[in-house]
Amino acid sequence: MKRLTRTAGGFAVCGDIGNTGVVKSTGAPVVGAIGVPSQAGGPTDGRTREAVARLLMEQGPVTAAQVAAALELSSPAVRRHLDALIADGEAEVRQASRRGPRGRGRPARQYLLTDSGRARFGHGYDDLAVAALRYLAQHGGPDAIAGFAQSRVEELLGDGVAQIEAAHGADARTEALATVLTARGYAAQARDAGLGVQLCQHHCPVAHVAAEFPALCEAETHAFAELLGTHVQRLATIARGDSACTTHVPLDLPVRRGATTTTTSGFRPEATIPRGRQPE
Repeated sequence: MKRLTRTAGGFAVCGDIGNTGVVKSTGAPVVGAIGVPSQAGGPTDGRTREAVARLLMEQGPVTAAQVAAALELSSPAVRRHLDALIADGEAEVRQASRRGPRGRGRPARQYLLTDSGRARFGHGYDDLAVAALRYLAQHGGPDAIAGFAQSRVEELLGDGVAQIEAAHGADARTEALATVLTARGYAAQARDAGLGVQLCQHHCPVAHVAAEFPALCEAETHAFAELLGTHVQRLATIARGDSACTTHVPLDLPVRRGATTTTTSGFRPEATIPRGRQPE
């Protein structure tokens, strides 16, 4: 994990924390899964667990004995992986329904993946969102995309706006904004940056979509400037391949609350500037 170093009046772009990209399934076969040979020496625990999870997805609900037979694993090994998937919230267990005469003993336990478990194999939400915005752009034009982007960021901040506005000063508001964004899944932090504060968002759930529709980033930047009461400068975005979305918030150039801002066309860096001023 890289740490931000303080600079004398300069901008220090935040380092990355873990993997901030959007996970997408490649459709590649899982080593150790049914019909897929493992590497020499046998699959690792990770690959075996992946194979167990894939079996639950493709054939679930199934019993532990069925999993063991399909993957040619021992019953204790299968149960260990099933227990781990359940502990992580990726699988759940239920009693198998009885058919025919009731026999002795307890009903067999069957296992299946939860929604969280299915997420490990990727999904098409990003592709669906991009397709929807393309349709909106085609039939509604740029204004429709801009309106959607503004509506989305308003919904994103929601009741957190009151928490941000209750803070006094751009630095305190940036801290409050980081707290709100973190609660929304953006892993945000406010860092000292000499003559200002840098808002670092280490994750962006919509980075894949924003890469094609930068209006999402522009609306976000406008909202930040409005809430913080000062112009802000977007230094980097995950959507453009950077390790974090970094926004510089100066502490010595206040802007009248409610003033309209405009955004420069570029994203490296992108800045929100009070209306009436133009970049030199």
